[in-house]
Amino acid sequence: MNKTLFLAMLTLSVSAVQAIPPVDPARLDEVQERGSHVMPFDLEKTLHIFDKTETGGLQQVIAKDAADSEQIGLARSHLSQLATHFAAGDFSGPRRIHGDDMPGVKALASAAGKIRFVYRELPNGAEIEYATADKALIEAIHSYFDAQLSDHARHAVPGGHGMHHGHQP
Repeated sequence: MNKTLFLAMLTLSVSAVQAIPPVDPARLDEVQERGSHVMPFDLEKTLHIFDKTETGGLQQVIAKDAADSEQIGLARSHLSQLATHFAAGDFSGPRRIHGDDMPGVKALASAAGKIRFVYRELPNGAEIEYATADKALIEAIHSYFDAQLSDHARHAVPGGHGMHHGHQP
């Protein structure tokens, strides 16, 4: 690659990063406050991971301390219930935290039976696998995950594309 092309690509990359609006701290506080009434685990002691895959994604909640059996149990209980609710099209929990206009949530709520929500326990928490062959629903899952990452920016990270726990996309 020639130097001019490299510099042009670098400039575009930096411009794209700068175009992403910063997360409003007031929004983060609001989401955290609402979340404390919906999620039973301590956000400071756990980490949300949202990992987009080719067929949907993996949502994980893990305890930062692998010996914290209380937080692990709370994360497992919560995600187990969410998987059951999501499979029935019930996204009332995320709506109470993020609002009815949360990206992807309307499509996911109206897709009962078209997305598999598979709950699994992890050694330090739990996960829900979202899986579908419907391209529009995969995009809705990815939009939903992006919104989760934005709204939980202090307590959430993107994942590494599903391969780190032996799951195939």
